Formats: sequence, structure tokens, C-alpha cells
Amino acid sequence: MPGTILHVLSQRPSLTGSGVALDALVRHADRDGWRQAVVVGVPAAETAPAVGGLPSDRIRPLRFGGGALPYPVPGMSDVMPYRSTRFSSLDEAQLEAYRAAWRGHLLDVIADVRPDVIHAHHVWLVGALLKDVAPAVPVVTHCHATGFRQMALCPHLAYEVREGVRRNDAFCVLHQGHAAELANILDVAPERIHVVGNGYREDLFHAAGATGGRAGQVLYSGKSSDAKGVPWLLDAVERLGAERPGLTLHMAGGGTGEQAERIHRRVAELGALVRHHGQLSQAELAELMRGCAVCVLPSFYEGVPLVLVEALASGCRLVSTRLPGVLDRLAPTLGRAMELVDLPRLEAVDVPHAPDLPRFTDDLAAALERALDAPPLDAGSAWFASALAPFTWGRVYDRVARLWRELLERPTA
Repeated sequence: MPGTILHVLSQRPSLTGSGVALDALVRHADRDGWRQAVVVGVPAAETAPAVGGLPSDRIRPLRFGGGALPYPVPGMSDVMPYRSTRFSSLDEAQLEAYRAAWRGHLLDVIADVRPDVIHAHHVWLVGALLKDVAPAVPVVTHCHATGFRQMALCPHLAYEVREGVRRNDAFCVLHQGHAAELANILDVAPERIHVVGNGYREDLFHAAGATGGRAGQVLYSGKSSDAKGVPWLLDAVERLGAERPGLTLHMAGGGTGEQAERIHRRVAELGALVRHHGQLSQAELAELMRGCAVCVLPSFYEGVPLVLVEALASGCRLVSTRLPGVLDRLAPTLGRAMELVDLPRLEAVDVPHAPDLPRFTDDLAAALERALDAPPLDAGSAWFASALAPFTWGRVYDRVARLWRELLERPTA
């Protein structure tokens, strides 16, 4: 057996990109013979969170919604696909209770599991305290870029995060732009940062058995929030719908708060032009993708948006904003199937400059029209297979597991 890995995710598993990454790494590591345990944050009423097919006794949740943590699980984005707490809304007493709860929980789990390596997701508060509770255990921090945004939203916590996380041994990032940003923010040597990319589940996301009614069907999968560009996507679709009978936008995903409520009211106003499917399982999302011609991501901020890879694997053409992760990791190989849209100027990390939004809506509508008018993709072509090859979870896992083994073999001080 290679060794024991303790995975740490401070929010709910499976429902966000980091949760999908956690699930995939656990599945592959299990097949490779690693002994594993998982720590996650969940609501008090959630009895048995599932991660990677592990037995329930290997999943050790910290529960929110009662006792010292009476609020919903805090999320790494201010708009999550489930009821959550914003870190920026927590006062100092609540933050100290949050830190204390995680310290106590992790100390108990570490004493029981005795991990050889800790693999923690997110450059944020829990990642910053891991060396306090496990000073002798190598720690890998998996950066999904949302920590950068939280530092901007919670500047009073940025110093604590930087000083705590930089003590960790190694870092995984999604693309080279994140590597440079992380090295600058944490002031760590570039050789401690490893680009591992992102992956998709080939067993779920594929074009086999795709339905014949793709034409005119557009998919958006993500949270209902302004930062994802959804209000302007709805404007673009309304404009196109007047000219293209049969056009339908399918929305998959959740969201809470004022922004989501406003977006859902707008969806209702658009009637049959938009279908909101709510939060879907990965299998349900894959099935929906196989019935759509185009997948659109109008977001203002992302890491490497895995949904675009999943959609292409399911036979969709792609429309995306010119996000750094898209340009660096996806466009070089997926570009033949992709229409790119210029971002508006941003006044904050994911807040658009209002005067640029009419042009952004125009560009988004034009890109959707080009993608809808393009011929269907040939999922049996050599290009299709080669474009997807770098993005399998097997490839990502191989890069991560190589790092685990290097840390295990490193001489101790």
C-alpha cells in the first residue's frame, strides 16, 4: 500500500468544482491502493456525505448549523449552489469559533488516521492552520483560485491566510497563471508550485447515445449569480430568441440570496425560452449536455472551468469569456470548438464595469449565434479524442500522486 492520505475540504463535497476534484482524486487513489480518509464541512442534518465511493467511516464531517457553529457551512464563493455563510459576514467571535472547531476536529482525525500526507483544498483559513495541528506531516494545498477572491473580499483575513498557508510544503494549481499569482501572493519559490490542471469523468461525460434534438439547445451550468454573467446571458438569449424559433436555454445549478432570486424572476419572465433544471447530479448533467448543441460560460472569474471540458466531451460546441484559465489551459487544444468573448473591464475581481455591459451582451449574443450556426462536432474524429486527452482525471491524478510520492520519499529533518 503506497501510504495514507487525509483529504481536507472545508465546505460541502460534490457540489462545486473543488468537491468534484476531491471526489475524482479519491476514486483514483483508491484504485491505486492508497489508504484514505476525508474531512468535509456539512450541514448538521446531512447524515452521510458521499465522497469517492469511500465507506462512511472514512468520511469525517465537521457539522454546521448547531452548537459552536450555528450558521450554515461557509463557502469559498459568496454565492454557493446551496445555503451557505459568507466569510465576510462572520464577526471575530464567529471566526475564532470556526478556527477552534476545525483545529479540534482535525486534531482528532489526525490522531486516528495518522496520515502520511494531507491534501487540502483551497488557499484559505483551514489551509492556514494545518501546520499548527500537524507540523510534521507534509501538506499539499490544492489552489482553486477562490482563495484569491476571498482575500480581496476579506482583507482583514489575508495576512493570516498568507502566513499560514505559505508554511505548507507544496501547492497544486490549475494553470500557469495561477502558479504565478500564487507565488506572488504567498512569496513562495516557484518550484514548490505544480500545475496539475483539471479533469472530467469519461465514464459520465461522453457523446455516445446523444439525442437528435440538439439544434437550438443551449446549456448554462453554474450558479445563478452576477459574477457568472447570467443576467447578460439572459439578455442575449432573449434577443436571439426573437430571431431563432426553437431556441432554448437550459440552466443547471443552484444559487441563493438576492442575486439568485432576481435571476430566477427574470427566468420566469422569459417563459418557454429558458428552462431551469436546478441542481443536477453529474450523471443528470451529462445527460442534459448530450441533448444540447452549445454550452456557454459567460463568467467574469473562474479557475479552469471544467464544465467546458465536460460539455465538449458530451458533444457540445463552446462559448466562453476570455478567462485566463480558458486561454492558458483550454483554448490551445479545444479552440476549434470554442467561441471566445471579450471580458468587460472589471472594477473588482468579478464585478464588471457597467458601461461595458451593453457591448458584452452584444458580443455574447454574436458568439452564441456563431456556435449555433456551426456544424455539429464529430465525436469520432481524431481531433476530438486528442483535444480531450489532457483533461482526463487519470492524467490529473497521476500528476498529484507523483507529488504525494515525492513528499513521502523526502528525507525528514
